[in-house]
Amino acid sequence: MTQEINRLVENLQLFPHPEGGFYKEVYRSEKVISKEALPDNFSGDRSYCTSIYFLLTSGNFSAFHRIKQDEIWHFYSGTSLSVHVIDKKGNYTEYKVGMDFRNGEEPQLVVPAGCWFASSVTKKDSYAFVGCTVAPGFDFDDFELATRSALTDSYPKHKDIIHRLTRE
Repeated sequence: MTQEINRLVENLQLFPHPEGGFYKEVYRSEKVISKEALPDNFSGDRSYCTSIYFLLTSGNFSAFHRIKQDEIWHFYSGTSLSVHVIDKKGNYTEYKVGMDFRNGEEPQLVVPAGCWFASSVTKKDSYAFVGCTVAPGFDFDDFELATRSALTDSYPKHKDIIHRLTRE
């Protein structure tokens, strides 16, 4: 398994992601949406759309974070990915992104804008290789990494999953 992970990282030139895992931006539209045409919570112009490769291993996790846009997840290879979402009403749902349809997995998932979400690979010694598409295009100004204490204060009934998928 390690050889396959190393092959993906090297061949696709993936970099460590601040939330965990590895990534590489593979598409950013040339055209932009002006700040004036976007909701007030955007700090500037945004590309129409962006997409990345994202690789997560079972020895790591993608920590709870949120962005200002919808994010579409696409499954490529490996084992299924659990995407943990706390929606705007405070409801927690674990989604499975993968190809095992009999067990409720789907190859694509949309995480709505403003929801807190994290991801993990539950099968030991494995990885999930996915893509993420964001529209309007992603900018790190739109990214908020959760702190354990603040997220737990906001959603105390989800403290176990929050503690497991945050770093501070």
